[in-house]
Amino acid sequence: MKVYNLACPLDHRFEGWFASEEDCLAQQDKGMLACPICDSTEITRMPSAPHIAKSSSSKDAPTSTELTVASPATTDNSGVSGGLTGDVVALTGSDHSQLEAQVQAAFLKGMRELMGRSEDVGSSFAEEARKIHYKESPERSIRGQTTLDEAEALREEGIEVMAMPMMPAFKNTLQ
Repeated sequence: MKVYNLACPLDHRFEGWFASEEDCLAQQDKGMLACPICDSTEITRMPSAPHIAKSSSSKDAPTSTELTVASPATTDNSGVSGGLTGDVVALTGSDHSQLEAQVQAAFLKGMRELMGRSEDVGSSFAEEARKIHYKESPERSIRGQTTLDEAEALREEGIEVMAMPMMPAFKNTLQ
C-alpha cells in the first residue's frame, strides 16, 4: 500500500492511498484523481519523507516565532502605525502545513456532519424554509439552492439561513 501526499493547483492538500505507484500514475493519467475540495483533476504528488525521531537537543529548537502586532496608537521603528491589535503566530513551514491540514480536515468533518444531519430540498429551498418557519412542515434542518435575493428575503422574514459553499467533498465520503 502506498500513501502519497497530493495537492491541486489551489494548494488543497490531501492523501491518496494506492496499491502501487503504477496504480497512482494510472489513475492520474485517466483523470480519476480529483481534489476533494475543488474537484480539480490537476493533481501533483507532494514531497514526503518518513517520520524521523528528533534528538533531545532539537526539542529545544523553536518551531514557531510569536509576534505581537502593535496597537493602532503605537508605531514600530519604521514609523508605520499598526492597524490591528492582538497576538499572531508566525509558523515554520512544517508547522504551517500541519496546521493547515488540521484546519482543512476539521472544516471538512464539520461540513460533512452538517450535510448528514440536513435534508437536501434542492431548488425548493426557499419554499420549504418558509413552510418550516410558518409551521406548515415539520421542523428540521434543510439545505438546497436559492438566489441571493431570495436568501435575503428569507432573512427579512426572520428565517435564519446561511450561505455555504457546495464543494465536491461534501457530497460523499472520501474513500
